[in-house]
Amino acid sequence: MPVESGTSAAARQAKQKRKSHSLSIRRTNSTEQERSGLQRDMLEGQSPDNLESFMRMEDSKLPLSLRSNLLDLFSQIEREFENLYIENLELRREIETLNDRLAPDGQTFEGADLAKGALKTKTSHSTSQLSQKLKTTYKASTSKIVSSFKATTSRAVCQLVREYVGHRDGIWDLSVTRTQPVVLGTASADHTAMLWSIETGKCLLKYLGHQGSVNSIKFHPTEQMALTASGDQTAHIWRYMVQLPTPQPVADMSQTPCEDDVDFSDKDEADGEVEGPNDCPSVRVATTTLRSHQGVVIAADWLVGGKQVVTASWDRAANLYDVETSELVHSLTGHDQELTHCCTHPTQRLVVTSSRDTTFRLWDFRDPSIHSVNVFQGHTDTVTSAVFTVGDNVVSGSDDRTIKVWDLRNMRSPIATIRTDSAVNRISVSVNQRIIALPHDNRQVRLFDMSGVRLARLPRTNRQGHRRMVCCSAWCEDNASCNLFSCGFDRQAIGWNINIPALLQEK
Repeated sequence: MPVESGTSAAARQAKQKRKSHSLSIRRTNSTEQERSGLQRDMLEGQSPDNLESFMRMEDSKLPLSLRSNLLDLFSQIEREFENLYIENLELRREIETLNDRLAPDGQTFEGADLAKGALKTKTSHSTSQLSQKLKTTYKASTSKIVSSFKATTSRAVCQLVREYVGHRDGIWDLSVTRTQPVVLGTASADHTAMLWSIETGKCLLKYLGHQGSVNSIKFHPTEQMALTASGDQTAHIWRYMVQLPTPQPVADMSQTPCEDDVDFSDKDEADGEVEGPNDCPSVRVATTTLRSHQGVVIAADWLVGGKQVVTASWDRAANLYDVETSELVHSLTGHDQELTHCCTHPTQRLVVTSSRDTTFRLWDFRDPSIHSVNVFQGHTDTVTSAVFTVGDNVVSGSDDRTIKVWDLRNMRSPIATIRTDSAVNRISVSVNQRIIALPHDNRQVRLFDMSGVRLARLPRTNRQGHRRMVCCSAWCEDNASCNLFSCGFDRQAIGWNINIPALLQEK
């Protein structure tokens, strides 16, 4: 058998390598030509915007198949947005038509910001999910517009009448005297309590007896005495004598409808340093000091008749004191966590205490020999306050963003539940109109009736209203100019004039 020489074998291997390399080059060129042809076919059917996007994608390292899928998805998303834009234009035309109809009556509706919030969606894993979310959000926005056309002739009118400025720290609580002269009292974290002229906004008296934050203030039902609770673990009873200044004419402030759907600005303003009233007389010594608590005294109130007071503390107890002797009569225990508020019934010997343990308790002292207690369980977070109404109802507010109305004769479940978008602080109920005022953490104050129907929201803009958390609200039935007061951690109290049409209250 012939045998190849080493030279001929080496020549054959070199030839095969050259052939293989030439074949590889031809295959590579062919693949590049096919890819270029495919790209030309794709580019011919693209819009200029898509073409630009495609050219940008040409510089990426993504595989061709993945880039093609992305282009297809972008096209579908573009069509969805185009459809929404067309619907938006149609709705704007409808709004213009409605404005033309309402123009003779002097009523118009601004719908220019219709699209705001309509396209606030998160990226979905598929185009169908994105489309569904967009349509759902858009439908909610249009429903909100339609509802705003209802009941335009019977809106509540809320007017900011006066601001009471002078505290150097946030205001926790406020109250209005029940006897003449009618003055406003505020309790502040700056260790002071102040009395104000409702008509002029002038500070009439300052109480300086506490060594800690003043957390609560309540006035005696018949005498000129105030009860304050403090972080110094005491409650003070002190007398006051004030002389009201000559009323000044009220500034001409435009009346603002209490719109629930107005887009109020959330922009904060710089607080700055507030100069306290220098010419305000002061009281430094308490008539009576109540010392039995082992923690912060967060609230206090007078029992009917004014001969006894109740205090609520972070030591998880509420104490009942005799005013004349300062002696501890009863210690009300049972709450599992710190107390947040206490309130007394206006005509009966009933006390309600609220706590961070998500409950509030009703204490009955009408029978001297039997002191019964009932526990109300209905909230899922801290009960910030619970207050009595003139009838047989208790209204409770909580950090779980709900307010519940309870019937004392049937305590198993609330008769009404109000759900809000922010935690609720110390609430108050109007005696005459039976309207609940809700101060919120989000700087708003809302008004509801006892059946849970929303009546109004107090106006708040950069120029008026609270700029920080609203801590408390209080009604004043005997004043013509201001019938509702609110205070907050922006160091000011505000007096409002609320006019609720009878038709709105009946709804």
